[in-house]
Order: sequence, then structure tokens, then C-alpha cells
Amino acid sequence: VKKHLSSILILLMFVVGGALLLYPVIGDYLNYRHSSKVISMYNTALESASKERLEELIAEAEEYNDALRNTPGSFADPSLVPGYEQALDITGTGIMGYIDIDKINVELPIYHGVSKGVLQSGVGHIEGSSLPIGGEGNHCILSGHRGLPSAKLFTDLDKLEIGDRFTITVLDKVLTYEVDQIRIVLPDEVKDLQAVPEKDYCTLVTCTPYGINTHRLLVRGSRVDDGSVSDKRVFVANEAFKIDTIIVAPFMAIPMVIIVIVAVFVRTGRKDRSTKRRKKGK
Repeated sequence: VKKHLSSILILLMFVVGGALLLYPVIGDYLNYRHSSKVISMYNTALESASKERLEELIAEAEEYNDALRNTPGSFADPSLVPGYEQALDITGTGIMGYIDIDKINVELPIYHGVSKGVLQSGVGHIEGSSLPIGGEGNHCILSGHRGLPSAKLFTDLDKLEIGDRFTITVLDKVLTYEVDQIRIVLPDEVKDLQAVPEKDYCTLVTCTPYGINTHRLLVRGSRVDDGSVSDKRVFVANEAFKIDTIIVAPFMAIPMVIIVIVAVFVRTGRKDRSTKRRKKGK
């Protein structure tokens, strides 16, 4: 056993190291599958909803956004405007829609609020900002985590550039936004998050620098479509799941290492048996 101890330790190191590398991949994949399932369920609920029900939900959301604009201090204290939790909740699960950012391969459900549970698996809508239905004078703010070991979420948000686009699907609307401003601010700097008359904005927020999180990255998009029902598109989950080659390489090497170690065991065992036979022969 002592002779093989070094080989066993090497094998254990590769297995443990491989498990540590695989954890974020598995976690991100499971979160990805969960998000795809949630979005598919959302679209199924939309298909069974009547046109009247959809119009009712939109009308309620418009009233809510109007109340936000006309209630001083509502951004800092959202409780001043009631009805948030029920707004746009067609499934009864707290999901108000989903966001697609093609450039960074993001397809995530949008939930009410930014609780810990929400941000572990999706994007949170910041209460006190406009509901994501578009319209002049509205400014929707969506927040997502970066660097979670179990999910990518907004990790690659810093790769977006001026002119890139993302879409928000809410009920029978698909709202397209084009990035027109990217800023890094302190957590208490909220000037760039305020609604602006005659402008239709959506800002994506995450922590920065990566892993330090002392500031906030604000990626603002300006609406570039009219949000008509005809813009509604069918959601097709992207079944492709890209795994970084840096992670794949060690796992391709592990079987080779195991084969080498087994070969060493076999060869050593043969030598030991041969030595014993020679000793017995003497």
C-alpha cells in the first residue's frame, strides 16, 4: 500500500480538483434548465389567457406606473404605492416576464423584488421603479448577481457595449432596448436611475468590480420599438450549453491519468509477483 500511496494521492487530487471545477458548470446548467422551464411555463400561461385578461393586467400596470410618477418619494419608499406584488403576475408565481440578452447568452425570468431567493436564480425587478411595460416617462430597473458559483446570471454584463440590444418580454409585448449609456457608480448614487419625461428606459444593474462589489455597473437601454402585440415572438429555449475549455481540459485529462495510474499498479503488481517467484525459486 505504501508503494502506491503517492499514486493514490495524485488520483485523489485530480478527483477533488475536478469536482471543484465541475461544481459551477453543473450549478449553472441546472439554473439554466430551471430558467428555461420557468419561461416555458410563463408562455404556456400566456397562451391560455384571454385577450381581456392581458389588457386588464397591462391597464393595472400602467396605473401603477402613473401612480409612481405622481407620488413624491415613491422611488425611495415603494410602499407609498400599493399593488406591486400582484402587478403583471399572470402565473401567480411572482414572475412578470423574462429578459433576453443575446450577446452574452442570457435568458432569465424577471421576478418581483430583489430578495436573496430571487437573485439566486433570476433577475429581480427593483420595486419603486417602473414596471417593465414600456411607455414614455418610464424607467424600469432590473438587478442581477455576478459571480455566483451556481449560476452565471449577469456575470458577463460588462461585455455589453453602446449599441447592443436586449429584449424584455412581458405578457404579449416584446420590448427592445438599445444600450445608450454605461456607468459605474457607488451604491447610493441613484441619479441615473430616475425616470425621465418622454424617455423610455430600462437599466440593468449588477455589482462591480467582479468579486469585490464596491460599486454598481449600470447598463441603460433606450426603447427602440413600439411594443405592439405583433412583436410577440415564440420563446424557444436554447439547448446549447457552452462549457469553458479551461474546465473541459482537466476532465479530458482525468481518464488518461487514471489509466496511467492503473497501468502503474498493474506493472508494479507484476514486478512484485515476479520478485516473489524468484525468491521462492531460490
